Amino acid sequence: MNTRFAGHNPVPMTVLCVVAAIATLLAAPLSAQEGVLGIPMTRSGSGTSWLPDAAPMHAAHTTAGAWTIMTHGVAFLQYDNQNGPRGSDQLGSVNWGMLMASRPVGSGNLALKGMMSLETFTVGKSGYPLLLQSGETYLGLPLVDRQHPHDLFMEVAAQYERPIAENLALSLYVAPVGEPALGPVAFPHRASASSDPFAPISHHWQDATHIAFGTFTAGVFTKTLKLEGSVFNGREPDETRTNFDYAGRSLDSYAGRVTWNPTANWSFSGSFGYLKSPEGLHADESTHRVVGSAAYARALTDDATLTATAVYGANRQSGESESSSSYLMEGNLAFRTRHSVFARAEHVRKETAELLLVGVAEESANVSQITVGYAIDLNRAGPARIGLGVRGTVNVVPSYLETAYGSRTPTGFAVYLRLRPPPMPATQMDHSMHTMPMSSNGTTGKQ
Repeated sequence: MNTRFAGHNPVPMTVLCVVAAIATLLAAPLSAQEGVLGIPMTRSGSGTSWLPDAAPMHAAHTTAGAWTIMTHGVAFLQYDNQNGPRGSDQLGSVNWGMLMASRPVGSGNLALKGMMSLETFTVGKSGYPLLLQSGETYLGLPLVDRQHPHDLFMEVAAQYERPIAENLALSLYVAPVGEPALGPVAFPHRASASSDPFAPISHHWQDATHIAFGTFTAGVFTKTLKLEGSVFNGREPDETRTNFDYAGRSLDSYAGRVTWNPTANWSFSGSFGYLKSPEGLHADESTHRVVGSAAYARALTDDATLTATAVYGANRQSGESESSSSYLMEGNLAFRTRHSVFARAEHVRKETAELLLVGVAEESANVSQITVGYAIDLNRAGPARIGLGVRGTVNVVPSYLETAYGSRTPTGFAVYLRLRPPPMPATQMDHSMHTMPMSSNGTTGKQ
């Protein structure tokens, strides 16, 4: 087993200091915020996706004139150990931070969004160990059994929403870097995954387009239903994680999504997309993707909340008649203010060539991963919450992969420290789900 320390560099503790400083500066109590049509801000997921209204939010906010400024983010400092001949261990940091500024403009609302990650420095360009993971490249070769780092710029976007009738509004989203209307809320932004620092192994079947270098999305929505379509750059980010990947590309891919939030506790979505040449190593292959998801959130008591997500995603490559499918279920139970237990189960059909398995007669393999974990916040007050967590994973591979992985059930574990803003108080969460009086221009009365 080889030991890797974030690309052979010490983990920059500055990522934790930056998150703490932002939380300190912006730690005014988060008041109830509502958008167009009285939709609560808690519904906003990644890109233009929707969460259940009841999903808990960890954020801080302040105001500057007519602008409301909000910050979200998390930094995990983790020791990751993946066992077996294909495993390794690493001390690193998975992290991201988001800043959003919004204000009324005309009869609608304008939001400017920026999101960044330091993972290219804190886990290195080869990413962090994760058995059965695949997707993207390092040194011109496919990344296998490792999760790639996120790009420095994860989102640079502007979104404008405007009511056109009492219960109907339009939405425009323009992003030099952003997320098209394809897939569920991306895993870093799901409350059901908030205690798990690692990406799903089904990521590239479900929500891998959450960083696209160029996307335009238009939509129409009511208080419960949204229809939207996107054109975007379908190529996945390259190995240079600090630049903008536009060379030789255009808005050559498309996607459509319908989302339905029938109650404050549920959000359902279904989407399809065509990705033009997403993989740089296989530029002649394009992908058709279909994704369906259901997200649930409910406050069980004053200090207990259950969140859960189920996702189905399928890819069909150009020239092929069959699709490869993925299934994910995950949940997080937060209780007594500071404790969380979480779990994730996945099943994916992957090509053996994608896992760089040579000498295997079968062209594909059904692989599964089951993760359980526990986290506790070490403090209940202050501008940021510091948490301590542990996760354990059991992977399941078919018998013909046993030699490669050393077992049919190779394992992995991680321990981590987590730093994030404090949660939005439950009383404010409840209040935010009530419609505020609308002004004559269609925005909320609160400016």
